Amino acid sequence: MWRQPKAVWAVAFASVVAFMGIGLVDPILKPIADNLDASPSQVSLLFTSYMAVMGVAMLITGVVSSRIGPKRTLLIGLLVIIAGAGLAGLSDSVMGIVGWRALWGLGNALFIATALATIVSSARGSVAQAIILYEAALGLGIAVGPLVGGVLGSISWRGPFFGVSGLMAVALVVTAFLLPPTPRAERATTLADPFRALRHRGLLGVGITALLYNFGFFTLLAFTPFPLDMTAHQIGLIFFGWGVALAFTSVVVAPRLQHRFGTVNVLIVNLLAMTATLVVMALGTEHKLVLAACVVVAGLFIGINNTLITETVMKAAPVERGVASAAYSFLRFGGAAVAPWLAGVLGEQVNVHLPYWVGAGAVLLGAGVLTATRRYLTGVDVEETELDELTEQAESITVGTD
Repeated sequence: MWRQPKAVWAVAFASVVAFMGIGLVDPILKPIADNLDASPSQVSLLFTSYMAVMGVAMLITGVVSSRIGPKRTLLIGLLVIIAGAGLAGLSDSVMGIVGWRALWGLGNALFIATALATIVSSARGSVAQAIILYEAALGLGIAVGPLVGGVLGSISWRGPFFGVSGLMAVALVVTAFLLPPTPRAERATTLADPFRALRHRGLLGVGITALLYNFGFFTLLAFTPFPLDMTAHQIGLIFFGWGVALAFTSVVVAPRLQHRFGTVNVLIVNLLAMTATLVVMALGTEHKLVLAACVVVAGLFIGINNTLITETVMKAAPVERGVASAAYSFLRFGGAAVAPWLAGVLGEQVNVHLPYWVGAGAVLLGAGVLTATRRYLTGVDVEETELDELTEQAESITVGTD
């Protein structure tokens, strides 16, 4: 699995830096609020604008990539991230940062969806191995992001934004030189394709599950720094532990559990465990040690979920993988966009416990949706060669009926 072409490693490196952007701002949420005299709900819009634009933009990634090719799409995405992150660092108002984070989200959408498809198509080995490699890059980026954010944020809240912009410039050069020219898709996709893909109940069920799960995930990620009330460096270390736990289970634990118990079974139990973690956080919100420990423990469950649900999406419907990824991402980032803002509002206007209760309820509902739609996901544990044959046959039928 680890012997891959240079092009795969180039995209994987750029993916690490791209995913740093998710957790990078965590340690500086409170410093930004303090320095710019903003409320938690206002600062949480840094996540909301980023995720909302990313989710909507996921619908156009396939359209763009199929017309100009994956490599050009990746490079444009990297350029947009460089601009968005750099301009966010130059802003003097919360809403200015929120606006540039939205631009950053557009760049991330162009990059992330295309990166996954590029790694899956270019990597040696099975789809499952390629996804594990992608999730390893995701986990490393998420783990390092809070640490870099904490270190640079302890100097200035602007530091993490400039740091990402600089690292993305390096990723741009590496990708431009090491990734060979990639051909356009044989058939150009349309804006309607992701919505057509959601007619497959298995993909729709997984997408709704991911939306609800991400609601809980981003409640934890975006709101927890406020009740923790620690320095940027301390919060960075806590979320670094969270990211390390996430990376470990996504690469090492998830495949073993999947092989032994089956994908859907593991996902359902994992969602219930995530629900329990958020309940503990709701009960112990006033105890910093409880919150810090739960953040790290949650990383274990999030890592398992990320790997298995991504692989499930790639196999859930007989459509092109890029289309499936766009449809799924559109749904899941909906939960990621709403949760940070709503958590901030509930924490300000009701109490600090309620955001975690709402997050726990959303994740529990996600487990229920997955249980109800599992009969449409019987093919996710089919052997790879057999799955590819079935997918090719289904795609031929689908194209023929269109």
